[in-house]
Amino acid sequence: MPAVEVSLSGLSLIGDSAVTPGSSSLHGINPATGQKLEPAFFSATEAQIEAAAELARAAFFPYSALSGRARAAFLRKAAAAIAEQGAAIVERANLETGLPLPRLQGELARTTNQLILFAEVLEEGSWVDARIDEALPDRKPLPRPDIRSMNRPLGPIAVFGASNFPLAFSVAGGDTASALAAGCPVIVKAHPAHPGTSELVGKAMQRAVQESGLPAGVFSLLFDDGIDVGVALVKHPAIKAAAFTGSQGGGNALMRIAAERPEPIPCYAEMGSTNPLFILPQAMKERGPSLAQGLQASFTLGSGQFCTKPGLVFFPSSGSPADGAFTDALQAGVKALAPQNMLTPGIADKYRTAVEERKREGSAVLLAESEAVIDGQTAARAATIFSVKLEDYTSQNTLEEEIFGPTTLLVQYGKMADLVRAAEDLHGHLTATIQGTDEDIAQASELIRVLETKVGRVLFNGYPTGVEVSHAMVHGGPYPATSDSRSTSVGTRAITRFARPVCYQDCPDGALPEELRRLNSLDIMRMVNGELTRNNKDREGSHLKD
Repeated sequence: MPAVEVSLSGLSLIGDSAVTPGSSSLHGINPATGQKLEPAFFSATEAQIEAAAELARAAFFPYSALSGRARAAFLRKAAAAIAEQGAAIVERANLETGLPLPRLQGELARTTNQLILFAEVLEEGSWVDARIDEALPDRKPLPRPDIRSMNRPLGPIAVFGASNFPLAFSVAGGDTASALAAGCPVIVKAHPAHPGTSELVGKAMQRAVQESGLPAGVFSLLFDDGIDVGVALVKHPAIKAAAFTGSQGGGNALMRIAAERPEPIPCYAEMGSTNPLFILPQAMKERGPSLAQGLQASFTLGSGQFCTKPGLVFFPSSGSPADGAFTDALQAGVKALAPQNMLTPGIADKYRTAVEERKREGSAVLLAESEAVIDGQTAARAATIFSVKLEDYTSQNTLEEEIFGPTTLLVQYGKMADLVRAAEDLHGHLTATIQGTDEDIAQASELIRVLETKVGRVLFNGYPTGVEVSHAMVHGGPYPATSDSRSTSVGTRAITRFARPVCYQDCPDGALPEELRRLNSLDIMRMVNGELTRNNKDREGSHLKD
């Protein structure tokens, strides 16, 4: 696929159609300088939202009918098209987010690699969870019919771009990749913080659709300077599910809209987390200063603008030299930090407000604060550490709430039993981390069992920032971390969010989806009469006919 020079138009991408400017406009803003970036981007009109939804509706049946290998070929084309525009995409993302080029280059690779990973899932094919219970005509007192089921795509999906990952959780990010892999057309509502980046990626996706010979409505991209476009999308009857990464307030609002429709739909909202980290006593004694160094790197990574940032740290307070070495090292490291660049001036202002409120609350003591730049033009802020005793933490519910930015709260505990009770009182989070020796962890079985009920991922002797895109990964958790703790937005399991099981009873073999036919021509793993196999297991004399 030869590289194509792409210029920005500021217009929504609706299928392969050219659109006219909307009535309201927005600009990307360079958070490091406050500079308004050109060109202007225009919010989609009601007519354009309707056109995108109807194109997606029309595209659903032909796109969902494609073989897994055909959809895989499309995802590979999309990955190649994005990679070929990689330099321009990364350059624009750097201007719009202030994120460093190495971070953005890594995120670009993650974006293309997860498209390729889902292509591999489709090529292998077993994700459909094909199940076959053959007929038992001689069963008494009643015969059993032939019953076959598999996952089938839901329909068009509305995807919301995230502020903190302009590539990997945005236009062609995990939600889009997994929905397209499942066989669902996608309409993306671009995040207003990085419209130019979104358009560049959107045009690469649009090009892949065209070169794959797919219906134009398989992919559309809409811009908006507020919330109207997103609300209209989730309300539209053509949309069968929504995927959102952002604030708890935004996620809750979309969940209500999705639930209150005449036909309610699933809304998969990932709404952030404080990600508690537990330092156990022996680990503190053996490696307190190194734990401080690792914690500082984790909670300030990306200026603390990761949904997996450890914002809540339980550490033993025995009065030992190890405890003091840990806090001393953490304070010294934070005080030496340069100002932390935030993604947008708005995010920077919300962070500053939240930190000032925590300072005024009184129970949490400010231990350290780095240098800051607060001039009303740039989005650079200070990293901070607060500390509180466990009894004061448990009496103040707001201390568990996420502060999106480079801050963390140290909670001093005494006995393991107190730590377990504190864990029992936690609400849902994406991750929990245990730092402990083998001896510590052997004595923490009750804590681990509690944390299994509170998070989607339990880490041992690591840090939660950084989410591997793999088959086993779970990036989810009980509310309010996400709207549905049974799902993940990262990893290949994410595809099942956009599919539902469909059962075929006594269906002629030729009318069945290929995955369920007598001959397992795709060589996928199927459950046949309760046994997982790739073989053709139909009994002799089956009533199904080719």
